[in-house]
Amino acid sequence: MLPANLLFSENLESTLEQLLKGYAPQQRFICCDSTTATTCLPLISGFDCLRDARQVTIPAGDDHKSVESLSLLWRFFSQEGATRRSVLINVGGGMVSDLGGFAAATFKRGMDVINLPTTILGAVDAAVGGKTGINFNGLKNEVGAFHQPKAVVFYAPFFASLDQANCLSGFAEMLKHGLLSDAAYLNSLFKLDLSQPSAPAFLEAVRRSVEIKHAITSQDPHEKGLRKALNLGHTMGHALESLSHHIQKPVLHGYAVAWGLVCELFLAHRLLGFPSEELSRISAFVKITYGSLPFTCADYPYLLEAMTHDKKNDNKGLNFTLLAGIGDLRLDQTLYLDQTSDKALLEASLDYLRDIMGI
Repeated sequence: MLPANLLFSENLESTLEQLLKGYAPQQRFICCDSTTATTCLPLISGFDCLRDARQVTIPAGDDHKSVESLSLLWRFFSQEGATRRSVLINVGGGMVSDLGGFAAATFKRGMDVINLPTTILGAVDAAVGGKTGINFNGLKNEVGAFHQPKAVVFYAPFFASLDQANCLSGFAEMLKHGLLSDAAYLNSLFKLDLSQPSAPAFLEAVRRSVEIKHAITSQDPHEKGLRKALNLGHTMGHALESLSHHIQKPVLHGYAVAWGLVCELFLAHRLLGFPSEELSRISAFVKITYGSLPFTCADYPYLLEAMTHDKKNDNKGLNFTLLAGIGDLRLDQTLYLDQTSDKALLEASLDYLRDIMGI
């Protein structure tokens, strides 16, 4: 069951009106990016409850989840006289939720946020759970804060505007949720039509993923224990994503997570006996669905260095969430780069990914 502040709405205007009436913010602000300003903002711009809302638009793309964009939002809030009793409505994908949420968390030491995710990735990942942040020094989400949104509203017509690449990017996080939960949900994901993100079956899967993420984050809001499970695929994935930008062949977040899942399930197979048939099935699906990132063994030092910046790490060790089986979590599995065997295993996982992808 979802709490009352996570809402799947068929009448967005009515839902927003009731939310805003409930806590009567002094001012209303809307943050979007240049893509959602064109594709999604027109769906809400005529709402009476948003008539006096002030709008700020950030250039689209994860490269703009930056200190410069954060400063732009702070200046906008200051110029418009925002206070702690203001509300920021984030209309966009994960970049907008992360950036806008962090700006709201830090301006005047915190103003309220409502997230309206317009992408599958935003819906099942960034919009829920209260993580906010920006990229810094070439690293993903290096600076941020926990700041729970007042509400998250999911609205299917937003998803209809997605291209296939962005739909697949969000689906990678759903695949992760399937691995963390149970075989029935995981198997149902393989049957979805990934070209129809606003179809009832897909929306039901989105709801299930939101439920899984909420169940985890509500028990561990500040990532002291169980919430680390949501990092499955991300230690490797973030490094691959950073590499894609480093070699100027940027990929969407979910693509890197999908490849990261393959690497980390390989580690799980070698360290914990994760079933080889499941590893093969998921690896084949990822190859067909997500293609490959061209990299060689010459890139391994960059990737291993990037992994050391992951926020889960302690001292010199790399901390992973690994699975002994579907839904069978093993938190805080640590590998040490100063141990030859551990470094060799990490490189073997990258070899496996390259072999699977044919690169």
